Amino acid sequence: TGLGDGMREAYRRALKTAVLLLGFGLASPALPENITAENTAAVKESEHHAFSKKGADSCLKCHDEDSVYPVLDIFKTAHARKGDPRTPFANQQCESCHGPSGEHAGRVRPGEERPPPPAFGPHSSASASEQNANCLSCHQDHGRMGWTNSAHESADQLCSSCHVVHRAHDPVLDTATQAEQCYDCHEQVRHQAMQLSAHPIRQAQMACSDCHDVHGGMAADALLKRATLNETCYGCHAEKRGPFLWEHAPASEDCSSCHQPHGSMHPALLTRSKPLLCQSCHSQADHPSIAYTPDGLPSGTPNAFLLMNSCSNCHSQVHGSNHPSGAKLMR
Repeated sequence: TGLGDGMREAYRRALKTAVLLLGFGLASPALPENITAENTAAVKESEHHAFSKKGADSCLKCHDEDSVYPVLDIFKTAHARKGDPRTPFANQQCESCHGPSGEHAGRVRPGEERPPPPAFGPHSSASASEQNANCLSCHQDHGRMGWTNSAHESADQLCSSCHVVHRAHDPVLDTATQAEQCYDCHEQVRHQAMQLSAHPIRQAQMACSDCHDVHGGMAADALLKRATLNETCYGCHAEKRGPFLWEHAPASEDCSSCHQPHGSMHPALLTRSKPLLCQSCHSQADHPSIAYTPDGLPSGTPNAFLLMNSCSNCHSQVHGSNHPSGAKLMR
C-alpha cells in the first residue's frame, strides 16, 4: 500500500540527505513523485549496488602497508570500533566517509582507468564544504560550534589538511607535533617561535591549541580560546591580572602592546629592547634613562640606569602595583 503524503515527502527528503552525505555531494537518484513500498525497495537496491561488496576488505586488498595510501592504522583509532554504533565502521565502514565506492573497488579491463572514489584532500572533486560536511555529520559537538564562518572555514580550510584519520596517532592532537601542522600555513609564526625568547612550543611543553581554538574561537581575529588576548594570557600568567591600585594602562589594555606572543629576539618576548620600548611612550629630558645630554648630544659615558634591566631596575612592577610609591610602579 502507498504511504501517506506527509510520510512520502519526509522520506524523500531524508533519503536525499543521506545519499548526499554518503556520496560527497554526488547526485541522488531520481525519486518518483509517488513513492510506494515497491519502488522504495527498488531505490534501496540501486543504492546498495553503489557500495562495494565486501566493505573494508575490498579496500584493504590494495590499501595495505605497502600502498601509497596505507590505511591499516585506522584499526588502532576510534573510527574503526565496529561495536560503537557512532563510528564509521559500525555502518558502511570505509564508505561511511568516502562514499559509495563499488565502481572503484570493482574489476576494470586492461588499459581501462579505475574510477576514482569520492576522496578527501585538495585534489578531490568535492568542494571544501562538502568534504567538511562529511566530518561534521558526526563531529558536531560544542567544540565545533564556532566552525561556521570562522577564519579557517571562510578560507576553505579542509579538515583533512590538519587531521590524519588513518594514523594511530593524529599529529595535530599531539602536543609535540601539533605546531608543525600549523606551521605549514603559518610560516611567520614558525619564524617567531624559533627566536631567542618564545613560548616553550618547540620544547613540547605547550601547543598552539592552548591559546587558539582552531575550530572557531570567541575572538574571531585570532581564533583565541577566550574573549580577549589579555584573558587568554591570564590563563597562565594569573599574577598579571590584578586588580591593581595603580595600573599600567598598556598592560591592562593589550599585552601585545609590549609583548610579541609567538616569540621575539628580545628578552621576555618584548617587541623592542629596553629602554627603547619604554621610551616609545615615556621620554622626558633630564630623566636618568635618557642617554643624551641636555644639548641633545650623546653622553660621554654610558648611563648606569640603562644597564641590565634598564627602566625596570627602579620601576619593577610594570604590569601594575599596589605599592605606596603610586603611579611610578616601583617596588
